[in-house]
Amino acid sequence: MAANAEHPADALCRILLELLKIPSVTGNEAQIADSFERWALSRVPRLELQRFGNNLVLGDLTDARPCVALVGHLDTVPPHPSDPAPHREGDRVLGRGATDMKSGISVARLLFESLPLDRLPYALLFVLYDREEGPFAESGLKILLEEVKALSAIDLAVILEPTDNVIEVGCLGSLHAKVVVRGKAAHSARPWQGASAIDKALPLLTRVAARAPVPVNVGGLTFKESMCFTLASAGQARNVVPDRFELNLNYRFAPADDPEVACKNAVATVRDVVGDAEIEVVDLAPPGSVPKDNPILTALALQVGGLRRPKEAWTDVARFGLWGIDAVNFGPGTPAQAHQAAEWVSVSQMVACYETLQRFLGTPPPEL
Repeated sequence: MAANAEHPADALCRILLELLKIPSVTGNEAQIADSFERWALSRVPRLELQRFGNNLVLGDLTDARPCVALVGHLDTVPPHPSDPAPHREGDRVLGRGATDMKSGISVARLLFESLPLDRLPYALLFVLYDREEGPFAESGLKILLEEVKALSAIDLAVILEPTDNVIEVGCLGSLHAKVVVRGKAAHSARPWQGASAIDKALPLLTRVAARAPVPVNVGGLTFKESMCFTLASAGQARNVVPDRFELNLNYRFAPADDPEVACKNAVATVRDVVGDAEIEVVDLAPPGSVPKDNPILTALALQVGGLRRPKEAWTDVARFGLWGIDAVNFGPGTPAQAHQAAEWVSVSQMVACYETLQRFLGTPPPEL
């Protein structure tokens, strides 16, 4: 590093704090997309930039070298009332999206600024998109995959989600269903004249609560399938027996089958558990398959000591998989910090991620 060069820790904190100061709750990503467009045009103007709405692809899509894409979403979940203003405290940077996932895209941005892109063994792309935190069908990554056909040539997509700098492969599928239990309204002074929908739902609530996580082995990795209620609503007034109880049921399922088959099996499982209650599937995201025999992934794994684990959540590795593109999760930040109040990321983890990807991108795998 040159005597006057900015240390990676300082550069990463500077970039991250700049991004944290731009609100980008799902559906309001225009301002942060504009900032990335300005950055690309000023700092890496030799690279082609394509933009569709608030979704961007940066890099040479005609490059013949094996293609690695650094991928991240621009949006965050809504802020918590107790969130502090973005700032640094020692080894931590705090702010909404610090872990999920503005630290990851900060790492990618610094790599594009500092690497000798023309001399790498890989063609490097930067893929940024909106609405990841919303419904599966609304993600901006879908727009990019449909509009930029050359993305199908990606040999490995590295999604910079928080993983504690461990490679996480595959991901759980996610099904959200609206479940409605019907009853009969009555005055709460005479509840025997009606039938409380809440009372009628008790066997279903008990049944779901009693379900233990189910371990599923996929390629030597153990994914845990789980089911829980996440929302509930009932009643018109304090003195009325409710005739309707609505719940949101979330089922997370393993990538044990072809994604389409896995989704069909998930719907069948949920319908079986719900029984006689009304059910409407409102969001269904397929699981992400575990890549096999990918030499570029092997090269990345060598840089992190071969460590890998299953992704116990849903990420866009699943969407890449639907397009036949191998993808993994690898990025700074502790997953448990995602969506938390006073969210933070470790500066040292950001530096470690940056240095790992720097080594990886500068070293061709043995097969190349």
